Amino acid sequence: MTETSERAERSFLRRLLDTHGTKLGWGFGVVAFAVAFLLRDILDGTLPPGYPFLTFFPAVILTAFVGGLAPGIAVAVLSTIASWYFFIPPFDTFAITDATALALGFFVVIMTVDLAVIHYMFRSMGALESERQKSRELARSRDLMFEEMQHRISNNLAVVSALLRMQRNSVDDEGARKALDEAATRLALIGNIHRKLHDPNGQQLPFGTFIKELCHDIVDASGTGGKVVCMVEADELFLSAERAVPVGLILTEVVSNALEHAFEGRERGTISIDLRREADEGVLLTIADDGKGLPEGFELRQARSLGLVVAQRFAEQIGAVFSMENRNGAFTRLRFANG
Repeated sequence: MTETSERAERSFLRRLLDTHGTKLGWGFGVVAFAVAFLLRDILDGTLPPGYPFLTFFPAVILTAFVGGLAPGIAVAVLSTIASWYFFIPPFDTFAITDATALALGFFVVIMTVDLAVIHYMFRSMGALESERQKSRELARSRDLMFEEMQHRISNNLAVVSALLRMQRNSVDDEGARKALDEAATRLALIGNIHRKLHDPNGQQLPFGTFIKELCHDIVDASGTGGKVVCMVEADELFLSAERAVPVGLILTEVVSNALEHAFEGRERGTISIDLRREADEGVLLTIADDGKGLPEGFELRQARSLGLVVAQRFAEQIGAVFSMENRNGAFTRLRFANG
């Protein structure tokens, strides 16, 4: 059963529950009994003996479905009386014979069982719908809390980043100034990642779109003045926050490293990013630049750059395979599971 058909079925059942015990439900019972009585009277000369309750069974069951237990019981009682008086011999009397008592007894037992089953079925469905509503409300509350948390994290990181930049201005040592500047930039980017991954309605952003925006933000923040172009091709896919944040930070470190080292003495440069969904439910992210490439003998595991060390730790955190090599410039590959 599809989600649409399940939603339609739940909507239909809710409408039925809304009519139980109402004037509409009682009115349906009156009409159902009248139609059943008229049909039984019309068919009286056609039906063979022994079918006094034939048209009343569906009237009682349908009334219980549409009107609820009380209208269903009322129609069952009226049907019993009408059948006993008009359609069970001796006719036009409430005389009791063994055959009459047996027929009435069977009808009462069958109707009692049917009404009980229908009543408890609807009561169970009502309880289930109530639990579903509670679950929906809890889910909405959780989403609102998560959205508020993301907003507060982003704001707090922005405040810390601003404080670090202020502190940088009061430091004379160039190395310390650079370290504070890098730390402030990283914190600002982390806050930006949190902000971009979830829109104001709490909906996830397609990760390909997120990468495009993030890469352009990094290039703009580098102050290259449009000399470096960021080209992004990506499949449309979504990542959980547990995956998206580390991957976004790894991307930030690699792109920042390329902007700092790859294009020295160059007027123009290009960074190409490719994001692909693989057949085994994995994801492959590649980052390539057309710069001067990695230093000769470069080994990622032995890299001393704080940014690359941090990127390796994030890759280990999500169980990703992270590598860098020379291929007409630096070429970075990150493969991880989307789960």
